[in-house]
Amino acid sequence: FALDEKGEWVWADGPDFPLDGGTVASILEVLAALKFQQVLPAGESKAEYGLDTPSATLAATAGTGEQTLAFGKATTDGDSYYMMMNGDESTVYIVADTLVKLMQTPIYDMCLLPELPDLSERNLRAITIQGPVPASESAEENGEDEGEGDPEGLAEEPERPAVTLNARRSGGEDQPALWFEGSDNVTASALLQDLLYDLRTMSMAKCVDYFPSEDAAEICGFQSADAILKVEYAANGAEQTFTLTVGARMPDESGRYVRLEEDGAIYALSTDSIDAVMTISVAGMRGTAQEAAPAENQGEGQE
Repeated sequence: FALDEKGEWVWADGPDFPLDGGTVASILEVLAALKFQQVLPAGESKAEYGLDTPSATLAATAGTGEQTLAFGKATTDGDSYYMMMNGDESTVYIVADTLVKLMQTPIYDMCLLPELPDLSERNLRAITIQGPVPASESAEENGEDEGEGDPEGLAEEPERPAVTLNARRSGGEDQPALWFEGSDNVTASALLQDLLYDLRTMSMAKCVDYFPSEDAAEICGFQSADAILKVEYAANGAEQTFTLTVGARMPDESGRYVRLEEDGAIYALSTDSIDAVMTISVAGMRGTAQEAAPAENQGEGQE
């Protein structure tokens, strides 16, 4: 990490990365107040303290010079670490694990997450949710591999099924909206209310990959996204559009990978924030009602 011309911390390997400098500031505070719990003679072998191959190193450069720290293994109680300073191999220090823990913070946990627009119902004008691309039957019928006959991959993606919900306000922009899917009034739908709540409270859980490769994006499900959410809303007197592309489920099933329009980064969105979108993308506005039909009515008329 380095200070830029504005005196703000940046990630040296990715200066454009939106770094939250809080962790770096905490590292500097701990470093400035570093206290030794114990001072030991180094002994003949650094391996005794794990300092022959340090588990972590820190170099801090200031106008007065550079300070280097090398951390070995943890002490028996696990609450402290053996450490050497400035290349001096004659002395070993024992310090609290606070600094090492801060240094172990993954870089993507230090990302300033994007601030989403205010998608409260009063600002909403329309919501469109596109589902997954329909499975192509032609390739299966012809026994062809996907992409065969289109070596450059220029074939257009099949049209995605879509649900569009429009807000109508007969009493002015400040009045509560009635929501319609086509000519159907769906305002009272529990699924719609869940969707409106999710939009109002939506926020990114974490950054997964800020500079993803094409392979990483494919692994996260963006070769053919599971859903696309487009929201038309008003902000500062102007009409705006918010677009969210939804990829695959995360391995721990805590949420889904998502991307924002014109942002190549991949973020995580919790399951609770995307449930309604995914339900509508697959089953439409009436999907839950059909699934909830009483068991005794299912199969009625069958022998």
